[in-house]
Amino acid sequence: MLKKILIGFGIILVVFVAIVAFQPSQDSVERRASVPAPAVVVFAQVNDFHNWEAWSPWAKLDPAIKQTYEGAPAGTGAIYSWAGNNKVGEGRMTLTESRPSDLIKI
Repeated sequence: MLKKILIGFGIILVVFVAIVAFQPSQDSVERRASVPAPAVVVFAQVNDFHNWEAWSPWAKLDPAIKQTYEGAPAGTGAIYSWAGNNKVGEGRMTLTESRPSDLIKI
């Protein structure tokens, strides 16, 4: 009986290792949303980190959040850092690519 259990466990282990071996080494996350507004208006809101407080749900979770802005005032090279309570956490975002009304990479 023990031999059958070990063989079963071995088969499960081999299948698991095979599945893991065929997974890609990198992941990518992409999100899209449709907003009923002209692209130029939406772009201006997202392209400038200073505008995020007006619409970001995270800003409402911690009124005492500490925010800093570095680099370019907007667009490529703009940097936004924050430190807040345990709901908001701490982090940093850099706008790495910006094409008017077309693309923003953070």
